[in-house]
Amino acid sequence: MTSTHSAGKEPILLAFSGGLDTSFLVPWLTENHGRPVVTVTVDTGGIDAAAAKLLAERSRALGAVGHELVDARAEYFEQVLKYLIMGNVRRGQLYPLCVGAERVLQAQTIAQMAVKMGTRIVAHGCTAAGNDQVRFEVALRTLAPGLEILAPVRDRAFKRPEQLKYLEERALPVPPYGAAYSVNRGLWGVTIGGQETLTSQGSIPESAWVLSREAFTRPRPSERHIIAFERGVPCGLDGDRLSAVAVIERLESLAGPFGIGRGIHLGDTVIGTKGRVAFEAPAAEVLLNAHRELEKLVLTARQARVKETLAQPYGDLVHEGHHLDPACRDIEALVLSSQARVTGEVHVLMRPGSAFVEGVSSPHSLMAASKGVYGEAAGEWTPADALGYSKILALPGMFYQRAGAKQP
Repeated sequence: MTSTHSAGKEPILLAFSGGLDTSFLVPWLTENHGRPVVTVTVDTGGIDAAAAKLLAERSRALGAVGHELVDARAEYFEQVLKYLIMGNVRRGQLYPLCVGAERVLQAQTIAQMAVKMGTRIVAHGCTAAGNDQVRFEVALRTLAPGLEILAPVRDRAFKRPEQLKYLEERALPVPPYGAAYSVNRGLWGVTIGGQETLTSQGSIPESAWVLSREAFTRPRPSERHIIAFERGVPCGLDGDRLSAVAVIERLESLAGPFGIGRGIHLGDTVIGTKGRVAFEAPAAEVLLNAHRELEKLVLTARQARVKETLAQPYGDLVHEGHHLDPACRDIEALVLSSQARVTGEVHVLMRPGSAFVEGVSSPHSLMAASKGVYGEAAGEWTPADALGYSKILALPGMFYQRAGAKQP
């Protein structure tokens, strides 16, 4: 990386999404801190060549002296998404941690970039009312406690209309959604926040959806697809061997237009308030459903139950920015062990609004391992064994009823 020091002043390294908050901060930091600003975008998904070009152009137009794009998609999958899939992790039994799960990795990349640039000043565009401020700063303070962290949008309580006016008065580029909607996009989906999500009632308008616009007003014919997994990791689609990242990106393009994975999540924020956000997670919805059903075929009941008790705490830790906590490594070790036989194929029917798992197959099928047929024929046991088993299982209830009958 070339030096960006100007007049002996360290540059400010700004985590840059290209949204309103971070677009506003490029000129504001330059004007108010008297230092050059370098923008860094950590690509954890959702940035194609055209979007990357636009980000670089917008950064320069806003006054940044340099811009860096770091492709961290594969790392994001290996460090985070892999375990969210293996754990079938959702928040509030609905939201698949579309955006937020990548913040620790982004903070890690920003800290590494600051060292390379020789600066001790980093900035982010998080507000005081959201989760990201906690995620970013917990990670940054853990990884690089010597960094000075600037958060003007939070600390000075800038409102979105103020930021929009600031940019317009200086004839600087304004993001496509302006002040109306805050859109975040990554490998695991999109989140959309607007006026409608500030209360618990109502949905965002159809025009505000990013991946699934017109999915229900102009529905498309259903499609069938086959997803391959190897040891819990998605590794193929419709017969093509692919990287996990490629499977996710292809599934997003296939399932998004069906409106699969569209929802609005209402839950508890890291700072203790209730929050609400619209989301689109087509690939996550398909993969979580598919993986869950494949697991049912190959895991024992106790394996599944033990893993489920740890999946929710793991999701909470990731959601709250504590992915660096050693407890996460402990949970990941168990989750990885549980996936040794989660290999096979899942047949999925995509229809407007749903990803229906039609069937699963695996060389490690516990269903195929039995000589019995559920509801039809006994296998490794006799009818007499079944009768005796039922009698034994009934004993605790019989004793309880018998003891209760003696009460006055």
